[in-house]
Amino acid sequence: MDKFYKLPFEEVMKSIEVTKDGLTDSEIKKRQEQYGFNELGEEQRKSTFQVFLEQFKDFLVIILIVAALLSAFLGKFESTIVIVVVVIINAILGTVQHVKAEQSLKSLKNLSSPTAKVLRNGNKIEIPSKEVVVGDILYLDAGDYISADGRIIETHSLQVNESSLTGESISVLKTLEPINEDDVSIGDKTNMVFSGSFVTYGRAVIVVTEIGQKTEIGKIANLMESAKEKKTPLQMNLDNFGKKLAVAIIIIAVLIFVIDIIRGRTLIDSFMFAVALAVAAIPEALSSIVTIVLAFGTQKMAKENAIIRKLHAVESLGSISVICSDKTGTLTQNKMTVQKVFLDSEIHEHDKLRMDQALHEKFLLMQILCNDAETTKNKEIGDPTEIALVDFGEKIYELDEIETRRSYPRLKEVPFDSDRKLMSTVQTLDSKHVLITKGAVDVLLDRVVKKETSDGISNFSEEDRKKIEEVNHSFSENGLRVLAFAYKEVENYENISTEDEHDLIFVGLTAMMDPPRAESKEAVEQCISAGIKPVMITGDHKITASAIAKEIGIFRDGDKAVEGFELEKINDEDLKGMVEDISVYARVSPEHKIRIVRAWQEKGNIVAMTGDGVNDGPALKQANIGIAMGITGTEVAKDASSMVLTDDNFSTIVKAIANGRSIYANIKNSIRFLLAGNTAGILSVLYAAIGGLPVPFAPVHLLFINLLTDSLPAIAIGLEPHNKKVMNEKPRDVETPLLNKVFAARLLCEGFLIAVATLIAFHIGLTMDDPLTASTMAFSTLCLARLFHGFNARSRQSIFKVGLFSNLYLIGAVLIGIALLQLVLLVDPLKGIFEVATLTSAQFGYVYGLALMPLVLIQLYKLIFVKD
Repeated sequence: MDKFYKLPFEEVMKSIEVTKDGLTDSEIKKRQEQYGFNELGEEQRKSTFQVFLEQFKDFLVIILIVAALLSAFLGKFESTIVIVVVVIINAILGTVQHVKAEQSLKSLKNLSSPTAKVLRNGNKIEIPSKEVVVGDILYLDAGDYISADGRIIETHSLQVNESSLTGESISVLKTLEPINEDDVSIGDKTNMVFSGSFVTYGRAVIVVTEIGQKTEIGKIANLMESAKEKKTPLQMNLDNFGKKLAVAIIIIAVLIFVIDIIRGRTLIDSFMFAVALAVAAIPEALSSIVTIVLAFGTQKMAKENAIIRKLHAVESLGSISVICSDKTGTLTQNKMTVQKVFLDSEIHEHDKLRMDQALHEKFLLMQILCNDAETTKNKEIGDPTEIALVDFGEKIYELDEIETRRSYPRLKEVPFDSDRKLMSTVQTLDSKHVLITKGAVDVLLDRVVKKETSDGISNFSEEDRKKIEEVNHSFSENGLRVLAFAYKEVENYENISTEDEHDLIFVGLTAMMDPPRAESKEAVEQCISAGIKPVMITGDHKITASAIAKEIGIFRDGDKAVEGFELEKINDEDLKGMVEDISVYARVSPEHKIRIVRAWQEKGNIVAMTGDGVNDGPALKQANIGIAMGITGTEVAKDASSMVLTDDNFSTIVKAIANGRSIYANIKNSIRFLLAGNTAGILSVLYAAIGGLPVPFAPVHLLFINLLTDSLPAIAIGLEPHNKKVMNEKPRDVETPLLNKVFAARLLCEGFLIAVATLIAFHIGLTMDDPLTASTMAFSTLCLARLFHGFNARSRQSIFKVGLFSNLYLIGAVLIGIALLQLVLLVDPLKGIFEVATLTSAQFGYVYGLALMPLVLIQLYKLIFVKD
């Protein structure tokens, strides 16, 4: 039975087989066996070892493992050991990052409702919330988190904040009566309460109807299983690149092997030549370097309040072209705040009232006195609108709530109810008993006969009414929630009732809203200038959502706002055609959010979804990048996300996107640096093979360069300082492959220049009639030229424009690389291991001079021809 809201509560209790005396111990045991514990089935987390093993799925890693096995087969065990060590280090880095992210998230977790007050064996007791069973009689008071879904059986002005489920920050007033309608949304089931929401006002007794996975929270968590995680653009690019590289290596190696056999070289020499080429072509350290650069990026972002749960999500941030953002708590403060006041026949900004004017002071007093909210430094209890009124007087005009209520004690009250939409209290003001009434504008105006201004009290005319209605309409159109205040003097306050709420004196209107975060507008502007489309998706009303969206710049001229019921009438294909024109989606369900995200994705966009509620969970998982709020976010939202904001600040997303773009650009430069060097090695080996020359490099030479001297500069390039210009560019097209024509042309040219320098050194060595000296000079020149090429790979611009010393990591990496090479060339035990000859001073001069040649030529080209 899932339509308990349609039944009288007596029938609900009868169907669940429970009385108002609660359950007995024997009944509880049976129900726990039948329904299980009141907890969400958490997705089984992978063990650290499983995460470690998954690091070996990468295609380039598989190529490296094959290369290691090949080296072992040929007896080159030092090569095998080096490759295996690199692969294991790469896997450890990925595993450590995953574990660190999980630990960071655990520190954010807080159990929402650790205990619950229930009636058992006729006694009211407190139990752990996980032990609540279907049929328990649950007691709720202001400030309580609700631990299960239930039907209300007794209520005393109960108001519940259901924002984690519906996205609406305004509390819902709960009732007792059945609702005789079908297909009622969660927000409209006013006689039910739901797990994950909390009581802001009043108290109630409920009978538990659903627990655990069958609650509304549980259903949303189940929805997420249908949303599949996406590979990031870099992962897809590297996968494709790795496969193409493997095919190219095999073809070229086989070709060289055949050429050598035809030329009459021995089988083993031909095979070693082919292996040398394969080792030259494989960027052994690429996977490790990408992982290290991403890991450094995540550390930097963690310091800027963004915890990355999935390492490769860092660079995906740079590809984002659409941000679908929840409104409540993400773009707004999730806190009702007074914005404007209509008083003394004028509209005033919230901070422009004057305490030296008696009417202004009286108006502020009325808002604190006719109010049940309680606020302290650590806790706020009450309806968000009433808390906003208390904060209005206390924080802006220094009217202490406790002192004010102590000075003007409440003598009597008529509580708020949803039928009459009014609340009244009686206090003594200026030695007179005064009934203060607040409520809905349309209801209260019907009970007003006079008005008070600074000029005194006068009759309330039709013209006055029209003016107030116009102001109210203007406020409402701008997404403001409006309350009216009036009063009258009373003689006999002891018997005050709803019948006394008439013949009132109108004082003013207070307009409030859940305001945008201060930084949201600037962040949205940055998104738009970066070519990113911001979209608001919320469970709130269209007028309120549109007003907020317009204020922060999401909703602009020509844009459309659509409600959930309208989406129901639009099929997926039509939605795909309309999605670019819609900036605001209001009153939407979790299913709608997934459809919106998918529509953008099907148009080729990389979509980020931000949110904090359980209702955001499925869409967070469906999005390419799910971004959850760390402070207000539910655990369902955090677990579904790729990134968690520890400060719940929308502008942090923009910083993360800028970091993601910079990191991707740096990774691309690192890859170009590695591939340009490998291209030089391939061209040198091909030249020697076609020319019938000796092998220019031993495989150990190329492993030394690829794994030791190249790795540190590649990492340093990945740590190039953030370039502010990246946020002035449009998001990159994810369909564009990493190895596109421009990229390939640049690395071929750069590789060709390095190869020319290397082969000149090789030929100088060959004139000595000593293949070992020639090989040593070629190896040394290639190693140094690749190290110096790191300065070329930093940026499209010359190092003199970006700053020679702006990346000290690279300078350090190049110096370490030079030092390592010198050790190999000068230390006798290492000479034997790395198969090098002793070079003369003149030969060292040739090596260093030729190695600098590509750097000088490329930097001259950049200075002359590259303007931007």
